Amino acid sequence: MFTGIVEEAGKITEVVELPETIRLKVESGICGRDARAGDSIAVNGCCLTVVKIENGGNLLSFDLLRETWNRTNLRTSRPGSVVDLERAMPANGRVHGHFVTGHIDGTGVIEVLERRDADWFLQVKPAPELLRYIVFKGSIAVDGISLTVASVDSSGFAVWIIPHTYEVTALRQRAAGDLVNLEADLLAKYVEKIVAKD
Repeated sequence: MFTGIVEEAGKITEVVELPETIRLKVESGICGRDARAGDSIAVNGCCLTVVKIENGGNLLSFDLLRETWNRTNLRTSRPGSVVDLERAMPANGRVHGHFVTGHIDGTGVIEVLERRDADWFLQVKPAPELLRYIVFKGSIAVDGISLTVASVDSSGFAVWIIPHTYEVTALRQRAAGDLVNLEADLLAKYVEKIVAKD
């Protein structure tokens, strides 16, 4: 479980397709300090398991399932790509964002990312099947960042980004046309299933 409060922007150093997995190596500063093999770390909002630690925690390796590769924007990763990182929430920790599972629902395409006065405006076109879970003033995780939906219509949604979030996340490397990972609020998915049974 995560909170959507990104701790740092890491850098991908290697992407290797092996016969049984896809190995992703990420350079980390904060998240690798106390990492152990088996720990969960959200990479662009995608919950991944640390399988190897090198350079005193500065280099973390993750193995991706083909399903994860196909469903997320990690498939566009190259050495040098910047990714958002967050360690799993401790049981005694504060939830500063919202409950984020790290299970990506799908991707969206950035349509607008521009500075407006002191803040940044982000407009995303998600896969059509995700729109039903996105509501005005609801929560959405974009590349693992907990954000509040500022507007939503039949084609997509928009959020506002404060300067701090823009500077400490991979958003500063994103542009119109880029893919972002999306995780809708968990509550919406459970409500839909419960209501559908009646």
